[in-house]
Amino acid sequence: MGQQTLIYSFVARGTVLLAEYTEFKGNFTGIAAQCLEKLPASNNKFTYNCDGHTFNYLVENGFTYCVVAVESAGRQIPIAFLERVKEDFNKRYSGGKAATAVAKSLNGEFGSKLKGHMQYCVDHPEEISKLAKVKAQVSEVKGVMMENIEKVLDRGDKIELLVEKTENLRSQAQDFRQQGTKMRRKMWIQNMKIKLIVLGIIIALILIIVLSICHGFNC
Repeated sequence: MGQQTLIYSFVARGTVLLAEYTEFKGNFTGIAAQCLEKLPASNNKFTYNCDGHTFNYLVENGFTYCVVAVESAGRQIPIAFLERVKEDFNKRYSGGKAATAVAKSLNGEFGSKLKGHMQYCVDHPEEISKLAKVKAQVSEVKGVMMENIEKVLDRGDKIELLVEKTENLRSQAQDFRQQGTKMRRKMWIQNMKIKLIVLGIIIALILIIVLSICHGFNC
């Protein structure tokens, strides 16, 4: 990988590893496994610091998603990576397909997906940061609206007002999702423009070299 930010990741069911990926060697794999055995079974996110690295875990519905990162990477990128891996894993192996019995074959199949998610998060820190801010705004709006709803219920206001506030919350959440989609599309277009420019430069250089060697088009 281009830079050593996210160095090791795995998906586990209970304490059994289903898929893992790393390009580096070190004792972080053993430490990550030890922390896995001590994690609470409840759905939550956990982060441990050790030897200049963070061990980040996301536990949900019996599955544990882990990534080991350098401490300087902070917590935003590792947590965003875990969310991406969880969504991808659930889409591919929903309905009990990710059973322990298929762990060996799953490791080869999903291990490459872990590599891809790691590379994406390392290469797009700005997009990850913006999406995290959008999610934080959505959570903040939900929190404010839930607080307002509780106040409405405490005052015994009409149910029509409650419905209106709920619809406003849904509309705002939809707007934030659309912003995230537009942001990802914009980043993709920018990347394609850069690739096309680089390709044009390469083609131009090749033509210049050929014309220099052949003294024109009379090869």
